Amino acid sequence: MSRRRPPADEPGKAPERRPRTRRSSIGVDLLLMFAAFVLASALAGALGAANLGTALSFGQIAFALAAVYVMLRR
Repeated sequence: MSRRRPPADEPGKAPERRPRTRRSSIGVDLLLMFAAFVLASALAGALGAANLGTALSFGQIAFALAAVYVMLRR
């Protein structure tokens, strides 16, 4: 059964979304940054990084990029 959206107040205007709570928003942001670190490290290791330190360096770069993304998104 499909859910119907409530009608908008004005024609052509989409209904307002409920904002995420601060707590869940922070958790999602932290999960995104941690996942970027883990995935980039694992990918670097799988693609033949010289050692674990090199793979973790790529993970750190991905973490920094994800942190910048989170800051710009807010």
